[in-house]
Amino acid sequence: MPETTPNRTVLITGASMGVGAATARAVFARGDNLVLIARGREALDSLADELADSSRVLVQPLDVTDLKGFESVLEQAAERFGGVDVLINNAGFHARGPLASISTEDVGRMIDVNLKAPMQLTRASLPYLQRSPRPAVIQVASLAGRTPVPGSACYSASKFGLRAFSLAIAEEMADSAIKFACVSPGPIDTGFIMEDIDAVSDLTFSQPIVSAKQVAEEIVRLIDDRRRDAPMPRLSGFLTTLTYLFPGLGRAVRPLLERKGRKTKERLKKARE
Repeated sequence: MPETTPNRTVLITGASMGVGAATARAVFARGDNLVLIARGREALDSLADELADSSRVLVQPLDVTDLKGFESVLEQAAERFGGVDVLINNAGFHARGPLASISTEDVGRMIDVNLKAPMQLTRASLPYLQRSPRPAVIQVASLAGRTPVPGSACYSASKFGLRAFSLAIAEEMADSAIKFACVSPGPIDTGFIMEDIDAVSDLTFSQPIVSAKQVAEEIVRLIDDRRRDAPMPRLSGFLTTLTYLFPGLGRAVRPLLERKGRKTKERLKKARE
């Protein structure tokens, strides 16, 4: 008889909605156990009920900046499922607008949630991942972390940092069995953007909109393939690389991209009326 591959245990932050919830569904469908973290219990419980097999799902309301709480979740996961094999750092926070319009608290919150927490949670998870036969850490960044985005300076900085952390830790731990990778989507058709559409930069909407399900499917592929860096869509990743390497080019094409983005934004707003 062929050998069977044991199910993995996948821990997802920001799991109650959007990309996190879509990833939970995709991971669950392939037979893995789930540890779901988000700030609100109600949405987590609703997702767990939808998945309909409580023996494979551990739900824990938690703010990702609560490191002690996260360490407790790791212990619970090890007790319940025998360990943690995959960490998906998906939770994010974005206060949009020019820097001068954003509160000091929100500036700190973006760095804490988008960069500091993923770094700390990755560090805290290492002892568990190192015991896994097939470990992985996936960071959910953004195209805004590949090229500067005016009006999203702090968010862009936090996602630049997250991507750099992912690439650097992959080199630092190249001799380990842990797969480190980063996915960088453009605009995603979720409430994270659509419910705050007027505040989203026109430049953001110049890029193709992807669905939460598409991002989730890419995350699942990244867990097992050899890639370390996955922009979405790939053509947008190429464009962000060009505009990062050649800032003058970025400034030259920005007005064109912003006009395109404004048209897309108006079309989306009308469709939601």
